[in-house]
Amino acid sequence: MHIPFCLHKCHYCDFNSHERLQPDWDAYRKALITELNHWSNTPQFSGRKLHSIFFGGGTPSLAPPALIEAIIDTARVCCDIEDDAEITLEANPGTADSGNFRAYRQAGINRLSIGVQSLDASELRWLERIHGPDEAIQAYHIARNAGFTNINLDLMYGLPEQNLHDWLTTLHSAIKLSPEHLSCYQLTVEPHTKLAATHAQKPYVLPDDETALSMFWGTREHLKRAAYTAYEISNFAKPGLQCRHNDGYWLYHDYIGIGAGASGKWDTSDQGITRYSNIRTPERYIETIETRGNAINSQESLIRNQAAAEACWLGLRRKSGINRKVFKQRFGFDIWQHSHAALQPWHSREKLAVTDTSVYLTEKGLAVADAVAASVL
Repeated sequence: MHIPFCLHKCHYCDFNSHERLQPDWDAYRKALITELNHWSNTPQFSGRKLHSIFFGGGTPSLAPPALIEAIIDTARVCCDIEDDAEITLEANPGTADSGNFRAYRQAGINRLSIGVQSLDASELRWLERIHGPDEAIQAYHIARNAGFTNINLDLMYGLPEQNLHDWLTTLHSAIKLSPEHLSCYQLTVEPHTKLAATHAQKPYVLPDDETALSMFWGTREHLKRAAYTAYEISNFAKPGLQCRHNDGYWLYHDYIGIGAGASGKWDTSDQGITRYSNIRTPERYIETIETRGNAINSQESLIRNQAAAEACWLGLRRKSGINRKVFKQRFGFDIWQHSHAALQPWHSREKLAVTDTSVYLTEKGLAVADAVAASVL
């Protein structure tokens, strides 16, 4: 469920987000409900259970609680939802409101993901975040007081002129809060962002590869000591509290994308996949939904080998890697046997491990994950 509105679009952000001071929430709610009803009645999704719901953005915590409640209620009516389904809402500290947090919890949200990014005031200013360190910590406590027992904090490292000590200071402060989950990503200068344009004219002094790697390994070491499991390259959770929704992406499960710029994907009978992306501009999205019930802007299909390669790239990000039995059932061949020539060099260099049940990256292989995945098929 994509909520694309923001009070301010940060210069590094490449997500589909749009600055709107007064979004037409009523029109957007109606469009989301119409689109959800459309997809729930299609052959590829009708009658299937929803494993998770994720309100992403943009800034979903700008949305009126009544909108969130209406979407969840609609999902319960038109879809079969698992009793313990994970229902997440992304929130920014700058939009934290104790009343809304309680209302989101009452509406059915059972997991909150707070976009902290940093707990250093100067770093937050550079990131163009609309909150400070104190507001971030306050937002966390507001969420706890509102009854949330499953909270993620998003953090970012590899910022200009940031060193290992700076990053670990933020990380240790986050650990002290004891969230159930932490997502720790390295800053990437994404094409077509304001940051990319500025960086091209006058490059920022970003950490070199050695420093960035020290931050990556330092993150894993310190979170392991704090009893967080690194179940994916950038994601860490207390036992049993990994994000089921995001894990579904890495496991290559099907998903419905609802909202402006959202994407969906489903497996096809020929062992490939089909996926679609919606119109990105909120106003055009609403108009198109009113006209035809969906807002597909583009659609593509991948044949079996293409889908298998994508599944490998995603699966290798997980600590447990690729389940060989599940992969063979899905694509009709064993990944190790089929790609032995390509994978053996990585195995010989102890970057990749192979057992009777799985193929996964070793600790040594994590830093070259994309290179290993690219060689698979």
